[in-house]
Amino acid sequence: MTEQSVFSRLEDFISIASRGDEVELTVILEKRFFTRKFAPYTMGEPEDEIDMYMLAADYVFIVEGKRHEVIKFYAFGMEGESPSAARREINIANERLKMDYKRLKDANVVFSEKFWD
Repeated sequence: MTEQSVFSRLEDFISIASRGDEVELTVILEKRFFTRKFAPYTMGEPEDEIDMYMLAADYVFIVEGKRHEVIKFYAFGMEGESPSAARREINIANERLKMDYKRLKDANVVFSEKFWD
């Protein structure tokens, strides 16, 4: 069994870095696919499925030699959506990501910025 990190939010690491402790960060962006199934008595039939995706950032922090991971989801959409709808979701995710990057940089966390394209 792996040890659970007591740090589970970006704010935890922003706080650590703000008080002057060294925080290393690597950001990994992913497009995660999943199939959404409808629950009974909702918009769809129980056997209906929709292929969807989520745009996720995997933040890998190193603090005092220990690795901590925080995954944050920024947007989601349906597979096969129009190119303009897909571009809109990417733009939304990138704008949200920029806000988190600013908070991390303001706390003096050093990392390379990456964006979805």
